[in-house]
Amino acid sequence: MFITENDRIYMKDNSGKVIAEITFPESSEGVYTINRTFVDVSLRGQGIASKLVQAAVDEIESRGGEVDATCSYAIKWLEKNC
Repeated sequence: MFITENDRIYMKDNSGKVIAEITFPESSEGVYTINRTFVDVSLRGQGIASKLVQAAVDEIESRGGEVDATCSYAIKWLEKNC
């Protein structure tokens, strides 16, 4: 379902268009900042954004990193779920 590459996790449709994405660059040593969460209108209301944030948190923690966020959706998600 999701594709993980370095500092991003995303999903493409059958034509190759990115339809969901989260980015989390390393902002300082061992700290990864979730700075963008995008879900195409066609997928909204299906919990995809929440799954993206969870996948990013899991990936960051698997690297032994600390999670930070500047994306408003991720900030709210982290406050509620962590």
